[in-house]
Amino acid sequence: MPALQLLSGLTEIADVGRDRRRGGYSRHLWQAADLELRSWFVERAERLGLQVETDRNGNLWAWWGHPGTDAVVTGSHLDSVPGGGAYDGPLGVISSLEAIGRLQASGFVPTRPCAVLMFAEEEGSRFGLACLGSRLLTGALDADQARALTDHDGVTLAEAARKFGLNPAQLGADPDALARIGLFIELHVEQGRGLIDLGQPVAVASSILAHGRWRLTVTGQGNHAGATAMAQRRDPMVATAQAIVGVQAAARSFPGTRATIGRIEAIPGGTNVIASSVHAWLDARAETDEETRLLVADIEARAQQAADQNGCSATLAEESWAGAVQFTPGLRERFAQTLGQVPQLSTGAGHDAGVLAAHVPSAMLFVRNPTGISHAPEEFAEAADCVAGIDALELVLRDLL
Repeated sequence: MPALQLLSGLTEIADVGRDRRRGGYSRHLWQAADLELRSWFVERAERLGLQVETDRNGNLWAWWGHPGTDAVVTGSHLDSVPGGGAYDGPLGVISSLEAIGRLQASGFVPTRPCAVLMFAEEEGSRFGLACLGSRLLTGALDADQARALTDHDGVTLAEAARKFGLNPAQLGADPDALARIGLFIELHVEQGRGLIDLGQPVAVASSILAHGRWRLTVTGQGNHAGATAMAQRRDPMVATAQAIVGVQAAARSFPGTRATIGRIEAIPGGTNVIASSVHAWLDARAETDEETRLLVADIEARAQQAADQNGCSATLAEESWAGAVQFTPGLRERFAQTLGQVPQLSTGAGHDAGVLAAHVPSAMLFVRNPTGISHAPEEFAEAADCVAGIDALELVLRDLL
């Protein structure tokens, strides 16, 4: 079957959630693009005769055969970062559906339950917390904390869930749904250059770096931009700018670590106003939990110094944390036997599979990204490599089912 025909799912959703201002796609939980993608997922799954259900946290399950325990579950997500690429998330969902379609067409009959799982809000782009659907499912996130999360418009997760048709009181740990998962496999476009450098189309994930998000708040004195002499200012924007430079310096002083300020917000945000406070969101990652904590402590110290030099104050508050993940060795070894000697790679990107790994055997497959770019419109994967990913997932599912 031609590669492009196998990847028809990407074509079917290619116009959903296009971001004309940023480029790429902006697909956020329970907003128009996400709702359209959910409808597409249901229709696509039902074409294969799969039974679709929505769990208490808004995750979608498409069952091949009767739902049950010890299920082989595969899937990913359909939401995106603001202005994200076409492959991060959708490639895993589409490949899962394609692999099951192939198995059905070959006459294969599974001996255990199987489902495609589409997670809600993996990127955290609406409510600020990555892997929200999997964190809620597993109980890794407190339900009361989740219900109180707000989006940029001040809408709480509880309000958004109610509008979508969920009962906000039921958000949170879902032990019955979690107990059905015997093991979980997530296929994902690689977010880095590992497979480019190795000259391979597919790899098995070995681990995920420890990572988290923190909010830096720098407080100064709001004032008039024209009437306040430079020597009289307590400008939190200047202090924040110096702190951001310190973030880069800190990460470079800890080999192998990564730290990023990807979003800032000045209050009140007027062009002719010296800000009274500035919020900046930090993403920090390293191989181990300890290295990540040391990196963040260094960044905090540098931010405090920048604030002091400008007559301001600074606080750094943790908003999310995920420790380093080692994927299930037995699954990785089984994949190696099934697929041959494919490479194993660690990743600096967080995934729902990483959240599930603390509760059920979990594994990931990566598909080569020829640009090495992700979370941007330039994210890409060659059709032939995508098909190699589907081939690998089909072989793994055939072995496990």
